[in-house]
Amino acid sequence: MKPYRWNSDKDDWLRRERGIGFSDIIDSIESGNLLDDIENPGSNYPHQRMYVVELCGYAVVVPYVECEDEIFLKTAFYSRKAKQKYLSF
Repeated sequence: MKPYRWNSDKDDWLRRERGIGFSDIIDSIESGNLLDDIENPGSNYPHQRMYVVELCGYAVVVPYVECEDEIFLKTAFYSRKAKQKYLSF
């Protein structure tokens, strides 16, 4: 598996503003909570994919770019739409 990388300033902002950090997301993925790996539907981001990860009972969407030697995580956000699709029982 390729190593993950991210911008530390973005990680600080995510922790402060959204209460989640990239290390939390990686821990969740490695614990088997990756729900899906999809193409980014935004036409402005054809080179990006998105992880959908379960974190504390919520679905978190994590856009990323996969390079030859790493996976760069761009941001993360809670998604009600993804929660409804992947976590509603």
